[in-house]
Amino acid sequence: MGVVVFYTKTVRISASTDVLFCSLHELCLDGKSVEMINWQYARIYHETRIKMKTDWKKNTSRFLFSQAISLFGSSLVQYAIMWYITLNTQSGVMMMVSIICGILPTFFLSPFAGVWADRYSRKHLIVIADAGIAVATLALAVIFMLGYRDIWLLFAVSAIRALGTGVQTPAVGAFLPQIVPEDNLTRVNGINNSLQSAITLVSPMVSGVLMSIAAIEVIFFIDVLTAALAIAVMLWLVQVPPHQKALQKQETGYFEDFSTGLSYIRQHRFVLQFFIYAAVFFFLVTPAAFLTPLQVARSFGDQVWRLTAIEIAFSGGMVLGGVLIAAWGGFKNRAYTMTAAAFAIGICTVALGVVPVFWLYLFFMALTGLAIPVFSTPAMVMLQEKVEEDMMGRVFGVYGMISSSVMPLGMLLFGPVSDSVAIEWLLLITGVLVLVQSAFLLFSRTLREAGLPARTG
Repeated sequence: MGVVVFYTKTVRISASTDVLFCSLHELCLDGKSVEMINWQYARIYHETRIKMKTDWKKNTSRFLFSQAISLFGSSLVQYAIMWYITLNTQSGVMMMVSIICGILPTFFLSPFAGVWADRYSRKHLIVIADAGIAVATLALAVIFMLGYRDIWLLFAVSAIRALGTGVQTPAVGAFLPQIVPEDNLTRVNGINNSLQSAITLVSPMVSGVLMSIAAIEVIFFIDVLTAALAIAVMLWLVQVPPHQKALQKQETGYFEDFSTGLSYIRQHRFVLQFFIYAAVFFFLVTPAAFLTPLQVARSFGDQVWRLTAIEIAFSGGMVLGGVLIAAWGGFKNRAYTMTAAAFAIGICTVALGVVPVFWLYLFFMALTGLAIPVFSTPAMVMLQEKVEEDMMGRVFGVYGMISSSVMPLGMLLFGPVSDSVAIEWLLLITGVLVLVQSAFLLFSRTLREAGLPARTG
């Protein structure tokens, strides 16, 4: 005789069908009955996954729409907060504090959120994070309407929003492989990159227009509405069951799961090598990512239209890059696609350091933006294909920590150096180093093998 505790797990398959996995109460069962229940559970779960995969296009389009509308509202608020602080304080220190509040919570929470993404429903984690951000933003809007406009309130809400981002990032990265067949991951990730880039292109303009004709709290309320719409779509239209580990009773503790995730990364050479490569890559592209506006102001003129132009060129390039990788799919070996993109980024970075004409500068800025999704999409797909489903949240949690921290840390070096060394020289040096690093992907047998498709023939 054994005592087994079962929890209710309901998965929405269609508008009219629910599959009940377990009973609601505690049952005392003998070994034979437990074996039978486990067999039934496995069968039902398998059938559920088959049904889900037949609806993957519908689920994916709804999920991407949900993410896009949520990101649009968040981007409006992000730019609004940045510009409000800039206009009302004109303080570099205040901007630094704002950036820190928007980065550090994500950095510290991402690895823990990765464990949650493996232990619990990723869909529900995304919804909870969106809801938490919306509640904090709504509270801020109400407080501002009442006349309390202290800057520290913006810092606090930025930190809360960063916590939500820290929860969402590994959950979203691990969620897509649940609903998208492996041979379509590149195309879907490419489409997602295009949507995000288009939002990045449009949202600063929309936010600027709104701030010129309305109070900042109006933008806060818009974000709350977009979050509510995104949550509604996720809850009622995205019909995806939790992954298998989330449906099972957790036999291990939280910190044991966390430690297991770190051990997994250390023991799987391609994950470890990729993370090291990514960290170095993010560090080297820091000057191109953060210092180009300052370079333009120093070398070509500090007119606002020039700064706007480079942002539009870069974002427009990213949109085209997302479309390109979605349509093309890249080389058969994803490591080769990443190498070509990294090489292009290195060439463009060097070019940004030497071109004397602003319009040519915009051209290379657009090419840099185009190469970014061509690099990041196959990198994301490689992890999604090769990492076990039950480990995916933890892996993406660590990846989120790396991607959110390395470039800000790089600015601790490159920012002060740029005051004594010409930014052009920084771009030349880092561009050459990116070119050298791109060869690492070609010479690394581990990453070349990881870049091969999961399924061939």
